[in-house]
Parts: sequence; C-alpha cells; structure tokens
Amino acid sequence: MLRKSLVLVAALCSCATIAHAGDKPLYQAAPAWVKPAPAIDAGKLSDADPIMLMLDQQQRVSEGAVWSYVEMAMRMASPQVLMQSGTIPLVWDPSKGDLIVHSVEIIRGTERIDVLAGGKRFEVLQREQQLENAALNGMLTATFAVEGIRVGDVLKVGFSITRKDPALNGHVQTIAPLIAEPIRLQFGRVRVMWPQAMNLRWRSYMKTADLKPVDTPDGFRELNLQMPVAKPAEVPSDAPLRYQPLPLLEATDYAGWADVSKGMAVHYRTEGTIAPGSPLAGEVAKIVAATSDPRLRAAMALQLVQDKVRYLFKGMDTGNYVPQAPSLTWSVRYGDCKAKSMLLLAMLRAMGIEAEAVLVSMDAGDLVPARLEMPGAFNHVIVHATIGGEGLWLDGTGAGARLSDIGDVPPFRHALPLRDGGAELLPMTPKPNARPTTDAEIEVDASAGVLFPAPFKARFTVRGQQAELLRVVAAQSDKDSTNKMIDAIIGAQVGTSSEIVDRSFKYDEATATALVTASGITYPEWKKVEGRFRVKLDPTIEGISFSPDRARPAWRDIPVSSGAYDDTRVLRRMHLPNEGNGFTIEGNRILPPMLAGVVLKRSVTLDSGWLTIEDRSVTGVGEIAPADIPATRAQVAQAKARMLTAVAPQGYPPLFRQIEAARRSKTLDPILAVYARQIAENPDEVEGYTDRAWFLERTYDRKAALRDVSKALELEPTAARYLWRARLYSMLNDDKAAMADARAALELEPASAQATGLVASLLASSGKRDDAITMISEKIDEGGDDKPIYQNALADLLADGGRVDEGLAILDNAIAAAPGKPDLLNSRCWMKGTRNVALESALKDCTKSIELSDDPGAALDSRGMVYFRMNRMEDALADFDAALEDMPDRAASLYMRGIIRKRSGAPDAEADLAAARLIAPRIDEAYGKYGIKP
Repeated sequence: MLRKSLVLVAALCSCATIAHAGDKPLYQAAPAWVKPAPAIDAGKLSDADPIMLMLDQQQRVSEGAVWSYVEMAMRMASPQVLMQSGTIPLVWDPSKGDLIVHSVEIIRGTERIDVLAGGKRFEVLQREQQLENAALNGMLTATFAVEGIRVGDVLKVGFSITRKDPALNGHVQTIAPLIAEPIRLQFGRVRVMWPQAMNLRWRSYMKTADLKPVDTPDGFRELNLQMPVAKPAEVPSDAPLRYQPLPLLEATDYAGWADVSKGMAVHYRTEGTIAPGSPLAGEVAKIVAATSDPRLRAAMALQLVQDKVRYLFKGMDTGNYVPQAPSLTWSVRYGDCKAKSMLLLAMLRAMGIEAEAVLVSMDAGDLVPARLEMPGAFNHVIVHATIGGEGLWLDGTGAGARLSDIGDVPPFRHALPLRDGGAELLPMTPKPNARPTTDAEIEVDASAGVLFPAPFKARFTVRGQQAELLRVVAAQSDKDSTNKMIDAIIGAQVGTSSEIVDRSFKYDEATATALVTASGITYPEWKKVEGRFRVKLDPTIEGISFSPDRARPAWRDIPVSSGAYDDTRVLRRMHLPNEGNGFTIEGNRILPPMLAGVVLKRSVTLDSGWLTIEDRSVTGVGEIAPADIPATRAQVAQAKARMLTAVAPQGYPPLFRQIEAARRSKTLDPILAVYARQIAENPDEVEGYTDRAWFLERTYDRKAALRDVSKALELEPTAARYLWRARLYSMLNDDKAAMADARAALELEPASAQATGLVASLLASSGKRDDAITMISEKIDEGGDDKPIYQNALADLLADGGRVDEGLAILDNAIAAAPGKPDLLNSRCWMKGTRNVALESALKDCTKSIELSDDPGAALDSRGMVYFRMNRMEDALADFDAALEDMPDRAASLYMRGIIRKRSGAPDAEADLAAARLIAPRIDEAYGKYGIKP
C-alpha cells in the first residue's frame, strides 16, 4: 500500500515543474521552508487507526522550478501490509531535477530508529521505466529494502523531488493528488507556496473548503488544503467524463490557453528542418510528383509517417514536450507522437499544405475545457491540416489511415492549436468514420431446416489500432492463443455457443488491416411462438441498453454518454430452408438514424432464399440530453419490442418431419462435415465428440451417437456422460449396458438424483422392484433438496408394482408439504390417469397444474390421458394438440393422439404412431404396462 502510494506521489511530483539534476539520490535534511507535520505517538495507536497515518505534500514554486516535499507514514497493521510496504520505491527524472532523501524512520513505541544510519543508501535500478510499452521516459527508480521492520511498527519516509523543465521556457506547472473520504488519515495536507509577485493560478476539482491563499512574511503566498477532502458527490456511471470528479490540485503560472499555445508553438517551427537533397526531401518530392491533389498528398504523407516510422516515446531530457528533428526521426525510423507530428507537419508545409500541431488528451478530452490551462492537461500531439476549407485531424501514431480516412475525427473532443500568436481550444466534433473499425461478413447456411445447427462462414476486417493490436498478439502468441483470440472476435457476432472449426489470421501491409476468417457451426434459436417458428436476428438492437438513473435531483441535468468510440458494420446472410418459400420478416427493417446515442444504419432484403441484413452502428459520437431521456427510453423499448425476426411459414413441420426430409435431400451432410472437421482438428479433445453426439441423437441416429459418447468417455469420463450413454443404451433396448453406465455414474456422483433414479428404474424393470423401493426410500429418509424427486420416483415404483394407493399416498403427503407445486400436481394426475383411478380428482389436479405452470405442456398431456380414460376423446385430442403445439416432438402426446385417431379411423394415425416410436423407441412397452395399445 505504501509502495503504491509512494510511486504515485513520486511520479506526480516528478511531473511537476533544481537544477542540480543527478542520477543518484541526494541525502539532506528537509529544507527550512517545510512546516513539520504533527508527531506520531505510536504508543497510542490501535487497530482503529488508519493504516496510512500521514500524507504531507508541500510544494514550493519559484524561478521556473518546483520543489516537492513529501512525508508519508504507514502503520504496519498486518503481515500483508508489511510485505507490500517493506520496500520503498521512489521515481524521479534525473534530467530535470534531483531526488533528495530526507529520512527513513521506523517508529516502535517510544523508539525512533533511523533506518539510514550507518550510511545505508537507496539502490538505483539501472533500467528504463516503461520500456516494455515502447517508451524511453528517462525516469529512474530508487529502491530501499527496510531492514528490521515488524508488524505493529510505523514506517515514515520523507523525501523531495525537484524539477525544472527547460521546455516550459520559465513557466511552471504542478499537480498534487488529493485523498478523499472515505479514506482516512491521521494527518493529511497539501501546501503550495509561491512568490507574491508570481501570478500563480490554481484549481481543485474536488469539493473543498473555501480555499484562500495567505501572504507570509518571507514574501511568499501560501495555500493550505487539509486531507482527506470531502467524499466527491456520486455521479452516474453513464455520465460523460467531464462530470467525473478529478482527485487533483493543479497550479500553474500560464495565463490561459493562448499562453500555453504560444509557449509550446516554438517547439513546432519547421523552417529549415528538411534540408534540400536530403532523404526526407526525396520522400516529399516523390509525393509531389505522384499527385497534384493536396488531399491525396496529405493522405500519402500520413501513411508514410504511420507505416514507415515505428512508435517509441522519448521523454528524456526535454523530450516530454520537445519533438526530435524530422530528419532524425526519418533517419532512425522511430518517434513518439511529438516526433511523428513534427515530421508530418514539416512534410505537409513543404508541400504547401496549411497545417499546425495541436495538443489533445487521448483519454480525458471531454475534461479539457474544465482543466487548468497548462501543458499537463494534454498527453498527445496530432496535426490539424486545412485543405479546401475543411479541417483534417491527422494522427501520425495511428495505423492504417488511407485517403478515405483522413476526414475522420479522432475521439479527443478538444484540441489546442500551437500558434506563435496563441490560440484557444478548438472543438473536435465527433462523427462516424468513413470506414468502420470492424467490418464483418457472416454467411449462415440454415437450408437444412429450422431447429438444426447451421454451418457458417465469417470474414472480419479490422482496421486502425485494433488491427495493430491483433497483429502483435498473433505474432507473439502460439496457435492455441491465437485461436482463442479469433474465437472471441467471431463469437461476439456469431454467438458464443457457436463451434468454430477453421480459423485464419492475416495482416495486410498494403491496407494496414487485419483479416480474420473462420467457419463452423452456429445454433439459431428458432422458437415456436403463436403457431410459427421464429428466430430473432437483431444483435444490433439487442446490444443497445439504455437504463440511465437520473432519479436523484443532483443528477437530473446530467446527459447520458453513449460510451467509447466504436464503429462496426456487420453483413449477415442466411440461406433459409426451402429457398425461403413462405418465410417472412417481422420487426425493424429500418432503424432510426440515432438510438440511445448510437448512430445506426440498416438495410434488409429477402430474395431467392437469402435473408440479407446489413447493419452499421457507431457509439461514442452522441450524448442524450437530460430532457430527451424519457423519449429515448421509450424509443429503445419500442425498438426492442420490434427486433428483426425471421418467421417460418404457418404449418412448418416439426423436427422429426424435418429430419426425414433432410435425410432424403442430404442437407444434413454439410452439418456432419463440420463436426468431422472439428474432431479431425482436435482428435484428443472431448468437445468435438460430444457436439456431434448431441446432433446425432437429435436426428435419431442413436447408434452413431453412442460411438461418440463412448469416445468422449474414454477421453474424459464424467457422471453426466455415463448417464447420457445409459439413456442411449436404454433406447436401444440394452438395459444391461444401461445399468452398468448408471452405476458408474452413481459411483462418480453418489448424490446424483438422476443416477439414483435410473438405477432404481432399471432394477425394477429387471424384477428387483423391492431393491429399488428400498434404495429410493433411503434417499427420502435423508431429506434434502432432492426429496420431492425421490418421492415421485417411489410413487411410480409402488404404482407400477400394483400398489397404486400407496403411491398416491406418497404424492398426497408431498403435495400437502408443498401445496401449489404444479409438477407434483401433474405427477398425481398422471398416476391416476395412467392407472385409471379417481379420474374426477385427477382432472382437478391437472387443470390446477396447467393454471399454475409457466410451461403447461406436460400437464396438458396428462389431462389428455385422463380424458382418454373418461372416454372424452374430443377433449383428449384438444389437450394432446395443445401439448404438441408447445412441443411438437412430445412422443407421449403423439402416441396417444395416434391411438385415438386409429380407433376413430382418422387419417394420420399411423404417422403419429411412427413419429412417437422414432422419438421414443420403447414407447409401446411403456404404455403397454398401463394396458394402452394402438
């Protein structure tokens, strides 16, 4: 904790703006102008005291320099705090000032131990800070491992960092971090001093007392701020950045933005920076010879700077603010934002294009107008060019910009032009880029039928910085990591449950784009609603959320941000079954130009069996004004209620009918081919086999499914997979093998109600009903969450053994203990109906279950059975039809409807019975025990 605090404070102090400038710490007493902090009485400390006892920051500004004094004290409250704080790191910039260590002290009761006694010194790490992030910032770190410190001690450190930056031409700027409640301190202070003759301006962005500087007898002016400051007012998370509190106190002698502009402009004068006949002059000449179009020239120059000069930040010496010469940048082929902008600026001016350097903030541009006017408000430099009256914002550190892109506006919000005469801030009005950052094309082959998996092909083109990031990740990662990266990209648009088989990644130098391609299987979520199969195809609207909280009076005038800039175009093409005959489109074919701050554009066509949807969405360019929030909320709700949906024709066949047609037309073959490639790519991974087994069982090829589940069990045995294979064996009439697998599952998971129930059921069917009853009864006696499941199982075992009254009594007790549970009511109705007893009360049980259930299909089937026993065949058929409307492949309802139809001579009876036997091969056996036969 102390370690992190020291690094933060030291870093901010070193960014503040004597000139002894050394690369080794100095060891001196605190300067005379420092006011001592209150002494710490370690004997009175307890666990109720804060861990960070003191943070004292005192800064003296004079003659273009800043001396920052810091004293911190930390209570070693636990071994964890001791581990984190036992090594002291101090960071400073030796090219602009000194690190001066005043004291390192352990306070133990009444004892004060000078840790530096005997000449102990900090060790300077001889490595460049931030080198791994392509930065040479010149910062050094001095570390000190504190010896002998114990839990319960107080560690107190005092040091100073001096800084004078020649690039500021005599100006100063300084920043002090503020600690806010609920963080506690015994003593906290920020004290800033400056000569009374200096016009130093300061600003705090936190809620503080009415701060007023006071004059001191030594000719200085002094500002004092006690910490912790008041807890900042909460701000909604979706508020624009400018509403977020900034925990800083800033001070500077710059008079305003114009003063900053004028002071920084001297570093971006380009006269004489491109020598005639130099290599750089030759590059300019090539562009001039290639075209007379100034816009194309600017694009070619920008491409050269982005593509031919790698990024490397240089903050050494005056490098924080002063760019290296264009000729040097071109010679060494590296540079930071300053160097790249200076190079681009020199080239553009040499070609007669009006251009200027501008300062921007990459991550806090929305805050800039509220910041104190000083260079520290910015962290990036780009070029502002004017061609044909149009302002162009050109970022040399970007990637992949081409002619079509140079009119794009980076998401920096505000820019400060650097001009000899000074300038004020310019707005950078956000707008969608000419080309999307991500351009995706996805083709889905759903021609086999609804409810089937669908092979897909996807092609994603990524531009800009994201493309560069992908390029680096792909170059540095192994194949498995690269594949995971591709899966994340593809899955975001195709669906996270999709199975991706073939993948490729390629970076195109000519276009500076990353190309990601993939193919595999996706699972469109067709659902039957109002008698027709439907699938939503609107991830664009589904991905827009708008639920701003502006209930608090203090929040009512805060607009809503649409988030960070992102620009995505997605072209989706779906090949529909039966060449799209009878399919229709419902929902939002046209989208509003902006929804919840997101810029939108959509086109939809349905032609020759192909449904094509092209969406483009851009975030980060708009805000929702407070007055527009209610209307926007209603607009979003309306859009979500009308999401784009593909609708199958009325009477579209259920899955088992689709399977018959798909087998005849061989449209299942492409799906199986994808599963085969998945397995071939990773033959030792279980997912390929289980994915294909799921599909094979779904299409009633149980023997083939059995082989894949068996392979999965060889690779990775689990209770769930043993139960899966047991179910397949049972359907294939191999109860002996099913029992072996059920017992294996129970051995792996003794508490599994599913495994216990299957073992008991198989025991009963093999003639060992008493053993099964004993087994289930013991589980009921154990209680627990699964007790109702076991009660159901025991009731069935008893009833199937002729003890119907005992089975019903168990269900009566279960319902009495949990009245109103629709599944228990359905179980009692089913038992009465199948055993042909108490039919009137069975009817009441089923009707109540239907009324209470969110999914009444099973209860409708049970009531149909009761009506069948009561010889009310019309009512029975109505319930079976309703149950099949809910689930068209419900084998029980198909079977009973087939029986009724056969007895009445109605058509389609044999088709219903054949379908039921396809879905449940042993259904005749199951209903035969109730005395029901076709």
